[in-house]
Amino acid sequence: MNKDKLKGNWNTIKGQLKQKYGQLTDNDLVYIEGKEDELLGTIQKRTGESKEAIKDYIDSL
Repeated sequence: MNKDKLKGNWNTIKGQLKQKYGQLTDNDLVYIEGKEDELLGTIQKRTGESKEAIKDYIDSL
């Protein structure tokens, strides 16, 4: 997962994640620089997807 891409395009990525995983809330998707692993963990808990699957999806955007 490219952290620069994540940081630069976060609003777009956040919208795509919410479309794919409808159970995610804005609070789940709070991006804090340097805490990408915590963000992935939160998404993983809410969706049941693996971290690798989430990373791959984000990279594909």
